[in-house]
Amino acid sequence: MASVALKSFVGLRQSSPETHHSSITTLSKPLSYSQINYRRLNVVAGKSSPKITGRNLRVAVIGGGPAGGAAAETLAKGGIETILIERKMDNAKPCGGAIPLCMVGEFDLPLDIIDRRVTKMKMISPSNVAVDIGQTLKPHEYIGMVRREVLDAYLRERAAAAGATIINGLFFKMDKPTDKYAPYVLHYNAYDGKAGSAGKKETIEVDAIIGADGANSRVAKSIDAGDYEYAIAFQERIKIPDDKMQYYENLAEMYVGDDVSPDFYGWVFPKCDHVAVGTGTVTHKPDIKKFQLATRLRARDKILGGKIIRVEAHPIPEHPRPRRLAERVALVGDAAGYVTKCSGEGIYFAAKSGRMCAEAIVEGSENGKRMVDEADLRKYLEKWDKTYWPTYKVLDILQKVFYRSNPAREAFVEMCADEYVQKMTFDSYLYKKVAPGNPLEDLKLAVNTIGSLVRANALRKEMAKI
Repeated sequence: MASVALKSFVGLRQSSPETHHSSITTLSKPLSYSQINYRRLNVVAGKSSPKITGRNLRVAVIGGGPAGGAAAETLAKGGIETILIERKMDNAKPCGGAIPLCMVGEFDLPLDIIDRRVTKMKMISPSNVAVDIGQTLKPHEYIGMVRREVLDAYLRERAAAAGATIINGLFFKMDKPTDKYAPYVLHYNAYDGKAGSAGKKETIEVDAIIGADGANSRVAKSIDAGDYEYAIAFQERIKIPDDKMQYYENLAEMYVGDDVSPDFYGWVFPKCDHVAVGTGTVTHKPDIKKFQLATRLRARDKILGGKIIRVEAHPIPEHPRPRRLAERVALVGDAAGYVTKCSGEGIYFAAKSGRMCAEAIVEGSENGKRMVDEADLRKYLEKWDKTYWPTYKVLDILQKVFYRSNPAREAFVEMCADEYVQKMTFDSYLYKKVAPGNPLEDLKLAVNTIGSLVRANALRKEMAKI
């Protein structure tokens, strides 16, 4: 399935209250001659789209997570009439909550919404060999730990401050346009915030739609975006004694092994006054509670005396959808399938894709003055795939190689002890770029990796005999 996922991704890549207004400019690297011609044709097509009179372009963002919040803010600042529809304003997605350092700066996040600054990690093998990770971090570098209910609310509030209209409602279907530039009609239940309210049926007309409504996206279903393989993430928030919480002050733990997950990992991540303990799996979903119990058992001495204060579960996509764009509807975040293999990271990629998509709409509409079409939105996909496809590919390969058996996981943890591996890993994670390597160190790493895998394979055969 993983190979199919990558093939689909490559194929798509090759195929084609106060309101503030500010112009958003997208910077790009120098293009080849063929690319310059292609982009010129797109710009001409966009300029020929009709001007909008009496109002600005109207765009609906379905979903109020990091992708939706970032998209709505960018649209509103860019002169677009923006409506964000979110069904559950206090939603707490079962998410480890890790964000890279670059996200704090890129999205101007205030430090008070970051619960913990993780500067140390422990990678723990199936045989409970622990490797300390983080020795290459610079004094100012860290991994941020957030609670989704806090981060999501903050981004929505910032979108509202920029001029977006936030609606507490549940989107359930859309009527597609009858001609090229006719509006989409969205149907949703609007809630008044009262407990038990069934909601009031409402409709709204919009010119374009950004689907940021998660793995079970109704927007994706509306455009026949296709299915994808998904993991189930299960997480418990556990309030532990203060003396044990001190251990996790700036430390996160990752457990690997068939007991905690046959194809993912278990985690203990620190939050403001508790820890999040969880795991996930694609291949053995019915056994998720068994894996969760095993994760708690592996960490039992460090969370002893803890009380479970919240239980969460949610699907997480494993690869991009076969289709992420149809006419004037685009998918972002989990709805598009932007979660990495191996690490399961999605928060940064959700927010970044939401912003990129919104920037393409702002640019194509000339700050809301013209209608947009599929060619305008496709620029977002082209930019996204060009920027992040290498990251997805590398992490997919790592998962295939090192998550296939316990001996391979032992080799993976052994490899993580290498200082060069740690530097490359953190540089890539913190700044969301595939870090360029040192050729000599890369050669040494290749030799060491092969050695680790050979030892792991020998161990696997011995274990098979037993």
